[in-house]
Amino acid sequence: MGEINGVVAGKQCYPAAAMEMEVSAELGHTAGSKLYDDDGRLKRTGTMWTASAHIITAVIGSGVLSLGWAIAQLGWVAGPAVMLLFSILTYYTSALLADCYRSGDESTGKRNYTYMDAVNANLSGIKVQVCGFLQYANIVGVAIGYTIAASISMLAIKRANCFHVKGHGDPCNISSTPYMIIFGVVEIFFSQIPDFDQISWLSMLAAVMSFTYSTIGLGLGIVQVVANKGVQGSLTGISIGVVTPIDKVWRSLQAFGDIAFAYSYSLILIEIQDTIRAPPPSEAKVMRRATVVSVAVTTLFYMLCGCMGYAAFGDNAPGNLLTGFGFYEPFWLLDIANAAIVIHLVGAYQVYCQPLFAFVEKWAQQRWSKSWYITKDIDVPLSFSSSCAGRCYKVNLFRLTWRSAFVVVTTVVSMLLPFFNDVVGLLGALGFWPLTVYFPVEMYIVQKRIPNWSTRWVCLQLLSLACLIITVASATGSVAGIMSDLKVYKPFATTY
Repeated sequence: MGEINGVVAGKQCYPAAAMEMEVSAELGHTAGSKLYDDDGRLKRTGTMWTASAHIITAVIGSGVLSLGWAIAQLGWVAGPAVMLLFSILTYYTSALLADCYRSGDESTGKRNYTYMDAVNANLSGIKVQVCGFLQYANIVGVAIGYTIAASISMLAIKRANCFHVKGHGDPCNISSTPYMIIFGVVEIFFSQIPDFDQISWLSMLAAVMSFTYSTIGLGLGIVQVVANKGVQGSLTGISIGVVTPIDKVWRSLQAFGDIAFAYSYSLILIEIQDTIRAPPPSEAKVMRRATVVSVAVTTLFYMLCGCMGYAAFGDNAPGNLLTGFGFYEPFWLLDIANAAIVIHLVGAYQVYCQPLFAFVEKWAQQRWSKSWYITKDIDVPLSFSSSCAGRCYKVNLFRLTWRSAFVVVTTVVSMLLPFFNDVVGLLGALGFWPLTVYFPVEMYIVQKRIPNWSTRWVCLQLLSLACLIITVASATGSVAGIMSDLKVYKPFATTY
């Protein structure tokens, strides 16, 4: 199986160079090679900055837009405190997970190419299967969440122009279904990029877009605070009376899930780390630096956007800052921000889904190694020449059909469940404890041989238990929100 960084390869066609690489790999000439790393795979070229771009692309996603609403449920004290707590937890557990990329020595040990590989190398039995199911189920959930968010942003562009022409009193109700289909078609095209390494440019573009719309949201929030001649909100969040006591509880729990989702990227951390160039310094050290940079940047943006959204609208903070129409003007600036969100989510969808694509394709090649449908690559020239003497793209029929089918299924499910805030909260809750906390902690304990019932072991287990409680509570709040939405929902007929 031809692979680059654990992902099925669709490399450029340079016949002479390719032949030289294959001969070198067969002879085992990898040590000190200019073409290969110590595991016989093509040289990785990633740096702290490309890893940071991948993380920022994955992290500063649609979640940032729900933070104003989340802080509105918790108030000025608990809201920023919970956000800071999750940022510290994310950094700490990510550092633990980064140490598990190699088994043994952090510079020369055996590489683990995926999150599941790391779990398999350090844990055993049912834990490996549970981890695989949770990781890939969470990726499917993220794909659905991003499809919903992108469609709402595209729809918001149309509605902003409608409000500008017809006035703010017009309902401008528009169905989100056509926009989900448009996003799905775009993702079918981009999903054919075969390798995590080959989407670095898309990650860079997406990271720039995330800063663009976050900055616009922040700026509009500041303008609204000035217009209000003061800061909105209270120390304890939305008041009893505005909502019922039980709704206050459910909303507060859902807010925890929204904030957890806003920081979630552990499930693709190992895959990102596998793009970093070989030591020195070790991949773990580079990844820890990338984590510091990316978590610091995202926390700063989250604090600014979330707090400014709450300061601008108080208890009425919309579930999505740029599409909930707390702002109507300038409509062209809202259009730019929402277009940036869509571009960013196109990249974020790919960053999250590449590990799942790679896993299924690797499994299929091992299961049906002699099937031409799964293993055969068809050369498609990238120039007008009919030959592949220059650059060409290798089309794999299984990759084409499987990835396209995945996008179609997630798009259809998104049409059935277009509840942005509740879906975001549920995804954050379900993925937070097992993938961000439990498995990194358990692997780190095994990797570093920490004795049972030692002080460090007890502290790590208490951390895991506390996060489990948060996860269960957040999931409960989000499920309650979804059940409430379903009471008034009609499939494929929901308008905004």
